[in-house]
Amino acid sequence: MINITKNEEVVLNQIKIFNIEYPEGIPVDVLRNDLGFHEYDLIQILDELQDKELIIFKDNKASLSESEKEINTVDSKKDVEELELNMKEKESYKLIQELVDDKNLISKYTLEGHLLYGDLKLTNFRMYHIILSLQNKGLLKLINKDDGEYYLLVN
Repeated sequence: MINITKNEEVVLNQIKIFNIEYPEGIPVDVLRNDLGFHEYDLIQILDELQDKELIIFKDNKASLSESEKEINTVDSKKDVEELELNMKEKESYKLIQELVDDKNLISKYTLEGHLLYGDLKLTNFRMYHIILSLQNKGLLKLINKDDGEYYLLVN
């Protein structure tokens, strides 16, 4: 599921409307005039929609991407970030469940490596935020052993 803001939804819906009329891509000026957004804001929104693979934006023209994705609209970018963090947190927790040994332990560095360089490809900040959040919720606990630091997955 893709999370977008209300402004991103407005722009996306307008692109869907104009898509038939402009098969080569909708010029930014057409969108800007119709929507009344400042050009800088519109470009930012178009870049965000492209990053989310909902549109193709190049040469100052926007067109719909071929992918059909489920979209969830929220009020603000902060809400989008919170939802995505919650989704990443759940995905991270599932990954940790797969990685722990029979004693529910995983090396701190192994876990961090999987979160940073594995399928989730988290940033350093997001990875530490997720680990801290899981610790605060009592799902993960840092343990010091003779051979290094480990995380214990609490059931």
